Amino acid sequence: MIDGIPESDFDVQLEGQVEIIGWLYQYYNEEPHNAVVNINGGTVKTNDIPAATQLFTTDWVVRYMVDNSLGKYYLERNAHSELGTHLEFLLPDSLEMVSDDLDVTQIKVIDNAMGSGHILVYAFDVLMKMYAEQGYSSREASSLILENNLFGLEIDKRAYQLAYFALMMKAREYNRRALTSNISPKVYVFEDTSNINDNYFESLPVSESNIQDLKYIVSLFHDSRTLGSIIQIDKPVKTGNLRTVLTNIPQDTSLDLNNTREITYQLLRLLDIVETMQNKYEAVITNPPYLNKMNKVLKEYVKTHYKDYSSDLFSVFIWHNINMTVTNGYAAYMTPFVWMFIKSYENLRKSILNTKQISSLIQMEYSAFEEATVPINTFVLKNSSTSENGVYIKLSDFKGGMDVQKVKTLEAIENPDVDYLYRTNQSNFSKIPGSPIAYWASDNLLQDFEIGTRMDELVDPRQGLATADNNRFLRQWFEVSYDKIKFDAKSIPESVSSNKKWFPYNKGGSYRKWYGNYDYVVNWENDGQAIKNFKFPNGKQRSVVRNPNYYFREAITWSLITSGGFSIRYRSAGSIHDVSGMSAFSSSHDKLMNILGLMNTPIGNHVFKMLNPTINLQIGDFNSFPVLDKAIDNPEINEKVTGAVAISKNDWDSFETSWNFKMHPLIRHIDEHNRNWNGFPTQNHCNVPNLSQIFFSEDNYG
Repeated sequence: MIDGIPESDFDVQLEGQVEIIGWLYQYYNEEPHNAVVNINGGTVKTNDIPAATQLFTTDWVVRYMVDNSLGKYYLERNAHSELGTHLEFLLPDSLEMVSDDLDVTQIKVIDNAMGSGHILVYAFDVLMKMYAEQGYSSREASSLILENNLFGLEIDKRAYQLAYFALMMKAREYNRRALTSNISPKVYVFEDTSNINDNYFESLPVSESNIQDLKYIVSLFHDSRTLGSIIQIDKPVKTGNLRTVLTNIPQDTSLDLNNTREITYQLLRLLDIVETMQNKYEAVITNPPYLNKMNKVLKEYVKTHYKDYSSDLFSVFIWHNINMTVTNGYAAYMTPFVWMFIKSYENLRKSILNTKQISSLIQMEYSAFEEATVPINTFVLKNSSTSENGVYIKLSDFKGGMDVQKVKTLEAIENPDVDYLYRTNQSNFSKIPGSPIAYWASDNLLQDFEIGTRMDELVDPRQGLATADNNRFLRQWFEVSYDKIKFDAKSIPESVSSNKKWFPYNKGGSYRKWYGNYDYVVNWENDGQAIKNFKFPNGKQRSVVRNPNYYFREAITWSLITSGGFSIRYRSAGSIHDVSGMSAFSSSHDKLMNILGLMNTPIGNHVFKMLNPTINLQIGDFNSFPVLDKAIDNPEINEKVTGAVAISKNDWDSFETSWNFKMHPLIRHIDEHNRNWNGFPTQNHCNVPNLSQIFFSEDNYG
């Protein structure tokens, strides 16, 4: 572990204090974390949620989040402040100045999934600079920050203890008497109230209305170690009044059979959490938990209270946290970037775009944050519906981990003219189907989405068969008897009448343009009798037979997994398509060929990386592609595409892995081989620039 941590992380003067605490906690959690996240199927139990979701937030990302939320909020209200010179990761953006007599003691900052307190400790340092500008001494400021400014919530007691310790050490850095003072950090850990029953309330010498308020709180927090900060308090709770009531309960010195004293202390701790959750904050900053394997309690709560944002726990936090802020306050996050693009987060995107403002966003390279094993972004939302432009940094092209991402971010801050920094108005995103956060889209391309014809209005994109057990029903074509394969069925009736067992199966496959990936056959004997009768023990069908009326038709097809980039191929009639062998159909052969040509130019990859830059390209993404009629009406296109398909087919059939293989070109004739076979890549790729010139004309996707 020591060898894997930078030496600077041990240096207190370089923020090593909190860095080493965070690294120690992540190291402590590494084994249980791996055990939980590597579970095959199933949900994450309550006791395992901390291990599954605790990830130490990289220091420079913490600084970006705090600088562009808390720091920016302060600068917008202090025109002559020098704070900006200390905020290394403040993005280059014009400040919307606000006439406001801001009292620094009234600024509230919370991390409601605080882990070991990294964000709160850096926010402490930023607040210290604010207090210094306002004329406070370091000793006075450090006490006021703990008393007034910083708040934290956590479901894991160990993490809470580390955060508490880190903040006390930070206060001690500025005030030698901090550890002997009566001031404590306002950070709290959730406790379930399942241990509190009616016996406790029956013995309380308080009014019925107070008892009902306490019972309401107890019911809300029954599963608080599972639900944590997303618990919704639907009605105001007068915490001050209840705290007075509980504090004034006479202390009985007799044997406490009902555990009354401990429960009273527990309720007093709970009132601190309720008050914290009812506050509004100038800045809410967190790296929320990433979790979609929710247990029953969590899943039902999220579906009930956050239905439109329930795809993952992090998306619940995104919406919950921005609504914890004051008007014009900021919420900052580090989350997986899938919320920006894929369909299951469309409601979240639309809610943000319609009622909030994306102030800034940094999209990182796909594998930069190794600890999360998912692509990451960090961003700041403003609780405002104004139409200011947001600032976006696209780091997708810079490989090398988080250190490289940091360097490139600082370069963009130093030189805002770099080609990976963008400024755009979020109203543009609604011009694209699904409203992806495609901040790098050019004005011309946005117009194409507005005037172009959706792909699904020109062809019929369809998902295909899911056998539920490919090992049982699929074979590579050379593994079965050649005589039992029907290669050219045109319809289901023809497949049945052939009395054959095996039929070509389009399973997607690796990156390849124009033609190929004819590898598999499927057992579709007697119209798929075995597959259709493949059932669970309870009688429910396991396989899913989608769109059988499209089976055996010619198509254009692409793979669900597009890690090598987008490529699309012509598929001649005779195949059944798989759920991973996405396909589009048309009664017009020429239309299929023209669209094939369009999609295999750089336009296809460029647009799909905008609609969905993950490696899974769904039918819905294909449906949304804008087709300009004038771009595919050019008579040259069909001829060039047909030629490209023929060359690619010739290449595919030149190897023994093709069922149309006859003879290797080297054997046929060496000279002919040099002229034709070696010429394939050159001829094929020569067609692509020609097609690109047609599609990329000034009026088409320019």
